[in-house]
Amino acid sequence: MENLQFRKAIAKDLPFIWEILKNAISRRKKDGSNQWQDGYPNPNVIEADLAKGCGFVLLHGEAIVGYSAILINDEPEYTRLEGQWLSDGDFVVFHRVAISQEYLGKGLAKKMFLYIENFARQHKINSVKADTNFDNPAMLALFEKLGYHYCGQVYFRGSPRRAYEKLLKP
Repeated sequence: MENLQFRKAIAKDLPFIWEILKNAISRRKKDGSNQWQDGYPNPNVIEADLAKGCGFVLLHGEAIVGYSAILINDEPEYTRLEGQWLSDGDFVVFHRVAISQEYLGKGLAKKMFLYIENFARQHKINSVKADTNFDNPAMLALFEKLGYHYCGQVYFRGSPRRAYEKLLKP
């Protein structure tokens, strides 16, 4: 898919981001997943992302077609990993990856992963870490396909999640 852009989200993007996330929450429920069925994420979480400057949108032309939060060295739960990370240095972590309902199946989640990896390289960071529910087969397959290594499990809001890391070539 051509004409894609990845940029920091701004306040006026919030309604579009929330619409994408609401639909993703509904899809997770329809798929029988427990992920995102506890009131998270919600508009307050997105507002906090925007305030911290860690919200990013994927654009197709002018349309917002994806969202993710990207942080550097900012995930306290990762210090409590039950398992072993591949590295101990600086890392980029991403959360809340979601693609617009109308753009599903076009490889945009993969494109977003690649933009996130590029973000890490631009910040001279060679480690990308992320996690997902045990019952999110699409995300689990994407981690596998893009060379992320399963490192163990972490817990968010009392639920176990599979944690992954990818070491990037500088």
